[in-house]
Amino acid sequence: MEIRAAEAGDLSSALALHDTLVPYLVVTSTALNARLATPPAPGRATFVAVDRGEVVGWGVANLVAGSDPLDGEVRVLVRPDHQRRGLGTQLLEAVHDSLRAAGATRARVFAEPSTVTWASRWGYQQTRQVHYAGIDPRKAPDPPGLPSDVQLVPLTEVTPEALYAADVIAQRTKPGDARIIAQPYDEWLQGKWNHPETQHDLGVAAVHEDEIIGFTFNVGDRTRIWSRMTATMPEYRGRGLAKLVKTAALRRAADAGVQNAYTANYDGNAPMLAVNEWLGYYRIATHAVLVCPL
Repeated sequence: MEIRAAEAGDLSSALALHDTLVPYLVVTSTALNARLATPPAPGRATFVAVDRGEVVGWGVANLVAGSDPLDGEVRVLVRPDHQRRGLGTQLLEAVHDSLRAAGATRARVFAEPSTVTWASRWGYQQTRQVHYAGIDPRKAPDPPGLPSDVQLVPLTEVTPEALYAADVIAQRTKPGDARIIAQPYDEWLQGKWNHPETQHDLGVAAVHEDEIIGFTFNVGDRTRIWSRMTATMPEYRGRGLAKLVKTAALRRAADAGVQNAYTANYDGNAPMLAVNEWLGYYRIATHAVLVCPL
């Protein structure tokens, strides 16, 4: 077995690893191919544990866009039949080194509860929980009534500049452990709007007087999608806009042939948890949110 930087040839077995262990995270061939085709950089590295040419472990480092001080995110997966061989340790240390090289001061990971004690060896401490949930879009409820002064439009009908302005506000006001300032527009445009797995026609914005007051943003493929962000601008919260945009997006997903839609919410985000329960999402997993200094 060896630990090394991920390569384009690892795509198939890396995808199989994710589909076996965490299918609800919606790791698609499009997303993996884009990641493996991009030269690694500090704070954005990908490592694999390989056994006889097959990926049995996966380690990823990412920077939290717009965070100040700079935070990093980590994902480490090891196939159960290869655990307790030190692969997780080597992968975690490799992604930590990448984040340190980029200047990140903390690392965050969403971990199965059984790994909390193991992660504590590196100083990880639990701050909260995150709940993963899914739904068959065809089973979404009928949409609630739409206010006469609000329009629901797919993201194909809004400009990236308008969505960026709304997303900046959403990122600053969402629950979480990182302090978000603002991701530069060019980085946002490349990393979100123009990313090859962004499903613009399956995202929906609520528009009032030519201003985006709520939106839901989905990534994935035409069989499954991941809700990357659903948000309502602060002055419009409490009016049911999240239900409206998510219901409309699920309807569009069902019409496009999507069979599964997934999302995640922190345990302290009671409004969105209530929205997803109303929509009919079913709970899949609960992970511990762990943070450690670097």
